[in-house]
Amino acid sequence: MAGPQSNAPLRADAGAPSSGVIHVRTRLTADFTVIANALAQRRGSAVTVGVAAYILSLPDGASVSIAALCEHFTEGEILISRALRELEEAGYLERRRERGPGGLIRTRTYFYDVPGRGLPTPPPPTPPRPRRPAAAAPAQTPRPAPTPVRPPAPEPVRSAPTTPETGAAPTPKPLLAPASPPSLAEADPQAVVILASLRIVDPRLILSAREVAQLAPTVTRWLAAGVGAAQLTDLLTTRLPDHIQSRPARLLAFRLSEPPLPAPDPVAAPAVLPWQTCDGGCERAFRGAEPGRCRDCPPDNGVTTAGPASIHADRLQTAC
Repeated sequence: MAGPQSNAPLRADAGAPSSGVIHVRTRLTADFTVIANALAQRRGSAVTVGVAAYILSLPDGASVSIAALCEHFTEGEILISRALRELEEAGYLERRRERGPGGLIRTRTYFYDVPGRGLPTPPPPTPPRPRRPAAAAPAQTPRPAPTPVRPPAPEPVRSAPTTPETGAAPTPKPLLAPASPPSLAEADPQAVVILASLRIVDPRLILSAREVAQLAPTVTRWLAAGVGAAQLTDLLTTRLPDHIQSRPARLLAFRLSEPPLPAPDPVAAPAVLPWQTCDGGCERAFRGAEPGRCRDCPPDNGVTTAGPASIHADRLQTAC
């Protein structure tokens, strides 16, 4: 006879919720990424959260450009670029323009677990190498005592030469004369106006009086080369880094370090000849320095030639 069986339903677990999701968690020890709940539960686009989770799972140095992300996801460039822009506005993503080796400016991308502008995560420390046991030091042979060296006799003090006019010793000249700081009053007024007006185009380009006085001579050389004030302002304010780490005077000095060549003299346009009316009977208009005949009419050699009407009459008589 079979064992007894009960038809009553199993008793539900008291700790399980009656509705909603129930998590079945597994303890991971490798190949996992820690994501803050503020990012995982962020309201808005699911593409933004997915792109953020994918970037957090990548190792340092991996490419996170739009092209690289489009190769991984099925979304297009518009959704991927919109997700990156949302992460940058929220403070998770930051792009910095940094100067690398050789003076080249490149863009570095930083991604934060928590929105902020802290420093990147430092690499793990390298474990110390085990020290080798020190070998026994060989017995040192005693060295003989050094022979005392007598100091050289002091040279006699010579009197400084005197000048025949005053009879006094000349004042020695310093090797490097102290450089006097440039004065703002001696700078070119137009260059000062251009430099002081840069903050109107970009509020970050605030310069002190000393910095304007230092940059004004270079701006004057640019103006002398034929570059206008508007062109120079565009050169100094276009495509600036997103984050200026130091004072903007160094960045402006780098852009003004090489003045351009002066503009060449304008080439004179060739003279345009006036219009003339052909004297050969066709009355065709042509350009020429003096009145005459066009190139299609025979030259005037003083011989009277028959007109078109007489030539037509001669042909009719010959035909008859």
